[in-house]
Amino acid sequence: MQLVVARIGRAHGIKGEVTVEVRTDEPELRLAPGAVLATDPASAGPLTIETGRVHSGRLLLRFEGVKDRTGAEALRNTLLIAEIDPEELPEGEDEYYDHQLIDLDVVTEDGTEVGRITEISHLPSQDLFIVERPDGSEVMIPFVGEIVTEIDLEEQKAVIAPPPGLIDDQAVGDEVADGRSSSSRDDSA
Repeated sequence: MQLVVARIGRAHGIKGEVTVEVRTDEPELRLAPGAVLATDPASAGPLTIETGRVHSGRLLLRFEGVKDRTGAEALRNTLLIAEIDPEELPEGEDEYYDHQLIDLDVVTEDGTEVGRITEISHLPSQDLFIVERPDGSEVMIPFVGEIVTEIDLEEQKAVIAPPPGLIDDQAVGDEVADGRSSSSRDDSA
């Protein structure tokens, strides 16, 4: 199975180094010197990592055969893809690879069906499940412990405890119907 582990950014310096946007929780394993990675687009690779270092909080990589800024710049926006065993699990107890979460059924703690995970969106602050509902609409669910209370890979389900308004508009609709609104303030006292 293939897993996107990074995206190549801009060239750094004149000796062929590039910045990378890391997309793995295991960069020391997946982006180590000697690692051979497939690429998207495929015509850019495969690439073998020659060196890696952290500079000003960013990971810099140099690939075999890329010796100057022009060669490094030509790789910009290329995705780096590692081949992994589909049965391999992440090191952490509560960590999952995206492919393990895609297609899980999402249900509330009382068993109400919410939908099916179709995508994982990796944002700087947190990850989001993109869930397709039975009616075809989508809902975004933050992948945080307070909301996603259980991931059961054997049962192929994710159990959630959504706050009011996350998966339905009922709580917001009730407030408006009752003349209440959490965004307005009544100053007539």
